[in-house]
Amino acid sequence: MADAITNAGTFQFELVSPERVLVSEEAKMVVVPGAAGDFGVLPKHSPLLSSIRPGVVTITAADGSVRKIFVAGGFADVNPDICSVLAEEAVAVEELDRPALEASLKMLEDDAAFAKEDAIKLASVQRQIDVTKAKLQAAA
Repeated sequence: MADAITNAGTFQFELVSPERVLVSEEAKMVVVPGAAGDFGVLPKHSPLLSSIRPGVVTITAADGSVRKIFVAGGFADVNPDICSVLAEEAVAVEELDRPALEASLKMLEDDAAFAKEDAIKLASVQRQIDVTKAKLQAAA
């Protein structure tokens, strides 16, 4: 399989957050945390549009280097020669601060206990808890 990836060529990969373009480069392969499960993208991939769950996008660049970026959700648009990920939030995995995330999770869980009577607030806090837990898993 490694030879297939090595000889398959490259495609354009872009990762965009609301603030800026985080990645725009040629890639050999990208693995995206799709809503229905992780999916890999190689050159000449069939067209696909997918929502993204909180998780890690793994990018194998044209030079073979691998980079991992946590995304909090969003959408992926895949075509034969380009894969675009539009992320709600994105941060390099190596920049995730485990102690700060653990402290944030504790506060969010406390907030959830107080929000039990307000379904809208509880749903919002639960979403933040889910994203924080996914960040902790990515930082492990």
